Amino acid sequence: MSAVSESIMQRMTLGHLVEHYGWDLVPPFAGHVTVTSLADDPDSIEPGALYYPGRDMDVESLRRARRSGAYAAIVPSSNRANLPDPDMPLLFADPTPEQLGTLASQMAGNPSNTLAIFAVSADTPQEGVATVDKLARFLHMLGNPVGIISVGGSYSLERKLDLEYPLGIIDLQRTLAICAEDGAAAVVIALNDLTVSAHALESVNVDVFGSSLPAPVNADRAMIERMQSEYGFRADEQMRVTSPTEESDMLAQYATEGDDPAERARLSLAISMVLAAGVRRNNIRNALRVAGDLQ
Repeated sequence: MSAVSESIMQRMTLGHLVEHYGWDLVPPFAGHVTVTSLADDPDSIEPGALYYPGRDMDVESLRRARRSGAYAAIVPSSNRANLPDPDMPLLFADPTPEQLGTLASQMAGNPSNTLAIFAVSADTPQEGVATVDKLARFLHMLGNPVGIISVGGSYSLERKLDLEYPLGIIDLQRTLAICAEDGAAAVVIALNDLTVSAHALESVNVDVFGSSLPAPVNADRAMIERMQSEYGFRADEQMRVTSPTEESDMLAQYATEGDDPAERARLSLAISMVLAAGVRRNNIRNALRVAGDLQ
């Protein structure tokens, strides 16, 4: 399902989109039409939707969208001369990923602005899934309601979300909005191609970026720029970039039962990320102690 649903979104007129993005509206007098959801899949269209079929647009898909309740559609400029009367307003445009991300975020209520977003990168998707799970459970131990976006299983608090992977721009904003609506304080995202597609994190503000593999000295910025180029997330000066540290390794070594180097490494990255988020070391030790993990 690829939709930003009505219950979690901001209403917007077609005239606002024309004014803000410079898109061409046909007919021009339809600027007063208000859309109440954004969808790129005909099966997820709700009454009032703005339908964005992307490059897979055809006349029949527009007609189906109209019958399903779409109020308008965004169609590629190249199709303008080939369309008969679609019986609904059309915005002729070729949105960039950044524009689509901004639109999806605005219509979803800009959820990443109200959530602490943790993005996890690992050398393999499987390792990323395991680390995301470890970090989410650790944040929960510290008293934070948490959402998870991962090909290994996505959750809004304790509720499992039925998603199709990899998530696109609209899917991701919708999922973040659900987590925010459910009362999550933080969301942990597995940053790999099995979980999210290219540019899926457009207009998502990442607060802490964690990598299981430390970047070479003085190469943090290059690594972040490469990941930004691939996934599109926002990284301002306040974003924290971290990997396992000597301090987090020490805490993980004494906190992990048994002798599993992989589990220690995952816990170390989780600890490093919550330290980067501003959680005090004593709070971390206390949480581990209460959980019965600290020896």
